Amino acid sequence: MQQAQTTAETAAPDSATAGSTSDNPTGRTTAATAAGTARTAVGTAVGSAVETVLNRGLNVRHIRFMALGSAIGTGLFYGSASAIQKAGPAVLFAYMIGGAAVFMVMRALGEMAVRHPVSGSFGQYASRYLGPLAGFVTGWTYVFEMAIVAIADVTAFSIYMGFWFPSVERWVWILAIIFLLAALNLLSVKVFGELEFWFTLVKVSAIIAMIAGGAAILAFGFQNGDASAAAPGLGNLVEHGGLFPNGFEGLLASFAVVMFAFGGIETIGITAGEAADPKKVIPKAVNTVPVRVLLFYVLTLGVLMSLFPWNEIGNNGSPFVQIFSGLGIPAAPHILNAVVITAALSAINSDIFGAGRILFGLAKQGHAPQSFGRVSLHGVPWMTVVMMAGILLVGVVLNAVIPEDVFLLIASIATFATVWVWVMILASHVAMKREIARKGLPASEFPSPWWPAASVLTIAFMGLVIAVLGFFEDTRVALYVGAVWLALLVAAYRLWVKGNGRRRAHLEDETSPLPVVAKTE
Repeated sequence: MQQAQTTAETAAPDSATAGSTSDNPTGRTTAATAAGTARTAVGTAVGSAVETVLNRGLNVRHIRFMALGSAIGTGLFYGSASAIQKAGPAVLFAYMIGGAAVFMVMRALGEMAVRHPVSGSFGQYASRYLGPLAGFVTGWTYVFEMAIVAIADVTAFSIYMGFWFPSVERWVWILAIIFLLAALNLLSVKVFGELEFWFTLVKVSAIIAMIAGGAAILAFGFQNGDASAAAPGLGNLVEHGGLFPNGFEGLLASFAVVMFAFGGIETIGITAGEAADPKKVIPKAVNTVPVRVLLFYVLTLGVLMSLFPWNEIGNNGSPFVQIFSGLGIPAAPHILNAVVITAALSAINSDIFGAGRILFGLAKQGHAPQSFGRVSLHGVPWMTVVMMAGILLVGVVLNAVIPEDVFLLIASIATFATVWVWVMILASHVAMKREIARKGLPASEFPSPWWPAASVLTIAFMGLVIAVLGFFEDTRVALYVGAVWLALLVAAYRLWVKGNGRRRAHLEDETSPLPVVAKTE
């Protein structure tokens, strides 16, 4: 079934740029024959091909801004305060170390995405290189992660709206945003790309304004008039208990929050199946990860902790409100509320997109109901969008009956799911590199650097993060929930996945062969 999908993409008008490039003429002939068989099987109508092929409607601008926006969310605007309280100024090292690990994950994913630009992304890579069970578990774990995070995001959105409209019930805002974003996602992938572009533009502008405002305070000594407040300056990084006020244990504890903040960055790999030119845009997007980490996290939080003692950050609301308040801007809460609403909308939008495309890939592998593999005339997998909207509606009920502190637990569970997906991406990449070497396949066009040492170290680091979740009592339950979830997935695979679902995914290798240069006499 996966081969039929891939060859159908080659034949589809909207997927001309994704044509398969085999390593030999015989492979191209076989692919052409398979494509004809697939078209005959699905019917003679022109629209039939559209029903199983995603539209490549994401351009360079869309994916570049998605790469920027994926690192900015509530994990930065509010979660950073929790990380700072755990580690103090040493949290800057946590973000740099975590960012380096995430960069290696993204380079591994980028190498596979350029070689196999397919919908389903890392779910299909795991199925291809680690086996169908690994693909099933990885894909559904990511859907689980996105569903949990999306429910938390819509709840956060309703709380933010309550700041301006306290008399309106929260569930009203949840219903409104679910139907609005679901409707927009059903239009076309280009609409999704445009939404992310504008959402990200607002978020990036806010981050730059925060950095500029904080720098102005440090440079010119602006203060809000509170004489008892500590004077702003770089000395605040070391004058309140030192750089490691809570010791090495505090640094370790912060990784649970830090890695949660990076969650969702892997969505860039999912765009490969709908990128107009994946070999061009995916590498550019992935290579911006270090800059994003340094700018959005390290520089921003470094400025913040220079302005205020680390133990005062987050005690009176969001840490970023403190920057605007320090500049004497009375509308600081309203400005930040607008920004975090934008961040929540962007997160929900990406959750719907990411989970939907992974479900589409699962359906093509026989790991999900086949209805999830059908797309609309606009090239959108409409059933997956509808399902995500249904899951978010559950958030309406949960928002009314579950205490808000339960969502702190959900965040730690989402962290486990995120790190698990990253480990599977790295493991799939290792298996792919071994196969390339064993079979003498063409070298990757976007190879992961420092292979294999960096990949091994990154996998070890991810294992450390999972161990950290189990070491601290407030996050230990995430391991229990994660273990139960993985056990349920294995049982579901054994009971319900049959036929083609028990076979490895078939992915066309689109790596361009090296040109043959004739020897000169």
